[in-house]
Amino acid sequence: MKIEVTDLRNDQDDVYVTSQLRAYNMAFTVRDFRLLRVFARDTNGSVIGGLLADTYWQYLEVHQLWVSEEHRHAGHASRLMSAAEDEARLRGCKHAFLDTFSFQALGFYQKLGYREFGRLEEFSGKHERYYLHKRLDGRHP
Repeated sequence: MKIEVTDLRNDQDDVYVTSQLRAYNMAFTVRDFRLLRVFARDTNGSVIGGLLADTYWQYLEVHQLWVSEEHRHAGHASRLMSAAEDEARLRGCKHAFLDTFSFQALGFYQKLGYREFGRLEEFSGKHERYYLHKRLDGRHP
């Protein structure tokens, strides 16, 4: 056996490893993975905010949420999150989770009802990464 360490992407190897892990997971789960994308657009149709997420196994996983600098503090991020959570509920999701850094939006997510369940320290020597969860089915944690 030979161990290879690299910083180069090899799509063929990446796809192979991913497909093997998915095949293993299928013995324990259902295949209900779906992309979820939500965008806010201005009157010209340009994206001024967006949310990239996935739904699977009764969970919404939010990967990225962004609103352009000039459109922040107008409620767009809250509307993007609400739309994603509503769609996730329609897909049968009972939970949502995400992560955010200490220089990003911890307070924002907490106001939306997300609760911390984990934290890692010293990213770049000084930042914390928070892991947050929210129930989508109305039950209390």
